[in-house]
Amino acid sequence: QVHLVESGGGLVQAGGSLRLSCAASGRTFSNYAMGWFRQTPGKGREFLAAISTSATTHYADSVKGRFTISRDNAKNTVYLQMASLKPEDTAVYYCAAGNDNYITKAPSIYYWGQGTQVTVSS
Repeated sequence: QVHLVESGGGLVQAGGSLRLSCAASGRTFSNYAMGWFRQTPGKGREFLAAISTSATTHYADSVKGRFTISRDNAKNTVYLQMASLKPEDTAVYYCAAGNDNYITKAPSIYYWGQGTQVTVSS
């Protein structure tokens, strides 16, 4: 079992930045690919960014160039640095742990965090 806890969400003005953190505990963090998803009411979880066990990154087109994912295996933590935020980025953001090959697919995620709210005002 892996327990994931997100932090760093909040209210920010359009054009601003936020950094989300996700602290993991339980099984060996470095054995898992990590990802970030977001969800708005009435919609499914949208893939945003992933980082593999070998630190290869992958981004959704909607956030490419604005969001950066990173991991610190010594701290069992994954980060999502978000810049140039837009009102349409408003959502609950979730941290995820899974397999290198399927980390971008919500149904294939092994473990989810509880989510953190990000609100971008115009």
